[in-house]
Amino acid sequence: MIALLIAAIERIDDIPLLLAQMRKLQLAELLDNEFPMHGNWEGLSLGNIVQVWLAYILSEGDHRLNHVESWAEGLLVTLKKCLGRDVVSLDFSDDRLSRVVDFLGQDEPWDTFEGNLGQTLIRVYDLRPKRARIDSTTAKSYTTSVTDGGIFQFGHSKDHRPDLPQLKINQSALDPLGIPLTTTIVSGEKADDPLYIPEISKVQKIINAPGVLFVGDCKMASMDTRTYVAKSGDYYLCPLSAVQMPASTLTELLIPVWNNEQALNDIYRPTQEAEEKQEKIAEGFQYTVTLQAEKEGEVFEWDEQRLVVHSLKHAAKQEKQLAQDIDKAIAAIAQFNKTGRGIKRLNQAELEAAVNTVLKKHNVSSLIQLEYSESIKKSRCSATAKQEAYILVERTPSVSAKVDPVAWEMVVRNLGWRVFVCNDKELTLSEAVLAYRQEYLIEHGFARYKGKTLGLTPIYLSSGTRVKGLIRLLSIGLRVLCLLEFSVREALKKKDEKLSGIYKGNPKRSTNSPTAEKMLKVFRGLSLIVMNIDGVTRMEVTPLNPVQEKILMLLEQPKCIYTELYMNPIEPTNNLSER
Repeated sequence: MIALLIAAIERIDDIPLLLAQMRKLQLAELLDNEFPMHGNWEGLSLGNIVQVWLAYILSEGDHRLNHVESWAEGLLVTLKKCLGRDVVSLDFSDDRLSRVVDFLGQDEPWDTFEGNLGQTLIRVYDLRPKRARIDSTTAKSYTTSVTDGGIFQFGHSKDHRPDLPQLKINQSALDPLGIPLTTTIVSGEKADDPLYIPEISKVQKIINAPGVLFVGDCKMASMDTRTYVAKSGDYYLCPLSAVQMPASTLTELLIPVWNNEQALNDIYRPTQEAEEKQEKIAEGFQYTVTLQAEKEGEVFEWDEQRLVVHSLKHAAKQEKQLAQDIDKAIAAIAQFNKTGRGIKRLNQAELEAAVNTVLKKHNVSSLIQLEYSESIKKSRCSATAKQEAYILVERTPSVSAKVDPVAWEMVVRNLGWRVFVCNDKELTLSEAVLAYRQEYLIEHGFARYKGKTLGLTPIYLSSGTRVKGLIRLLSIGLRVLCLLEFSVREALKKKDEKLSGIYKGNPKRSTNSPTAEKMLKVFRGLSLIVMNIDGVTRMEVTPLNPVQEKILMLLEQPKCIYTELYMNPIEPTNNLSER
């Protein structure tokens, strides 16, 4: 008779896949090279702890330090098999993880590690980077107070919470992945403009090849940044701010367009329904100027393209908003003409002041025609003992408002126009517009930081070093997600296939651009069953379904990352407990 005892059941889910992806990046080795542990450090190395901790964060969507130890306690067999070394739950105690973020918060070794990691992912994934994006976001804290020189400060909040202290994350990302290449953390009151040159310099050291196009918003358009990029042999693409390109100057540029003296080039992009169908998204023209700037005592000169672009959807959105503002202003002005009990009567001066306040509030003063009138009511008042009879004259001012059609036409035709600058003379107008419009790539990464996947905000840590270390840890996790996503999408593109079975409730729905989060959820429910059969411990893993196998195939990950968990029987161990 066979004696069978279920010793343990471990929910392995996507953990083996995540750890395999991190091994492909050589993450543990790169971390251990730059963050060596002293002789008293026991247990797993920092690199292996980071790998497991990141697997927990990406799988559970939780970066709290005090939850990892209990989670690891239920996965000791799986972790031992995946890492190929002994693992105990104390390797992931909150004290040990606190020390890990302390190490990652050190600037000098992190910069070296991040550079090596960037070069590794470029080599392993054969990325051949030609375009990088620079942008920043803020992360707020509910519990941290502002101190002199601290990393949490009050500043312009991109989370629309200026009442909370914040820090700023400046990041570069590679197209077409949106994968972070460099991450810089500064205090929350810092302006964006001075952050661009240091970030661009870090990217240049990692890529180590000229001709990279750096894409950013209008804060990257400062003359110092443009001069630095042009002089270093790279390219920039960014819009000019309203200060650099005032409305009056833009209007002068557009006069030849209105006079039919300047032809416009149409700009198209593939529709979401089918790539062969084209959708007109913008129109514009370009011209070249020669710029000069003094850099390090030398006068540097280069040619710059000015791209004058009319975004159709942006213009329509602005026109709709402007029409709504006008309607609100006209409705508010009409209220001043109401009379009756409880309504204050305004004299002419008060009425004009109230109307001007409304026009300024909605910023439509130049678009509305006003016509003031006055009604006069005369009534005879009878004589009394104290005064003679007299005629009472009551003057009631009123106002009517309507849209000025000439002013409306002048304003509407200037909506949606913006001027971009680029020193790559071979970049066409269409290519430039399409490149800039992929800004969502880096914004998607910021959304992951603040969403359920990485859950950075709100931040409850108070130590500046630990906060830096935590954000840097999450930036590695973001790289893992981006690379997983990129690998599958590229494989589907080469095979001209789509992936189905990842949408809950709609298994037949397919896509050629699956997200990492949805693919990882497919592996939920996989378990490792540890059994004791006649004194010998054996294991079984829940069989992989076709969707899981296809994802592994697209990632070029062998099925053995799951099957190897039970290939060899192991002797009984104290880490196994009955469940």
